[in-house]
Amino acid sequence: MSVLTLEEVEALAREAHAGQTDKAGIPYVEHLAAVAHGVRERGGDDEQIAAAWLHDAIEDDVLSRDWLATAPLTPHTKELVDAMTKRQDEPLEAYAARLRATPGAVLIKAADVAHNADPARLARLDPATRERLSAKYARTRQLLGLPDTEDRPAAEG
Repeated sequence: MSVLTLEEVEALAREAHAGQTDKAGIPYVEHLAAVAHGVRERGGDDEQIAAAWLHDAIEDDVLSRDWLATAPLTPHTKELVDAMTKRQDEPLEAYAARLRATPGAVLIKAADVAHNADPARLARLDPATRERLSAKYARTRQLLGLPDTEDRPAAEG
């Protein structure tokens, strides 16, 4: 079985998340594109970029765990997608431990948190949600050993 190309993974992710919006009403695929771009900017390889496109697909129930098990992806890409999938009722500490234990996953999560915590993106949210999410992203950075903020501008896309 041949594995999907990055272009095919992107198309799959865009189709799977079509119609989905983020908390501010922005098409969700913009977040996926920003995370994939951020992974590339951070020196991520094709497996990490593919996983970035799919990082929320299982968690958001747009693709299933059964799909992932048989998907035409490399074993490492599948491992990264699985690591990035937060389990229901999973403590943030356990999630972060799994990310740290999976080679390459922290880089993807760094790109994810960077886009999620972008002040321009957070500014679109109500104050209570903005405060709650800002605290969550700060705690995630702390658990993963990431800097409090990034020196580069937020990824666009």
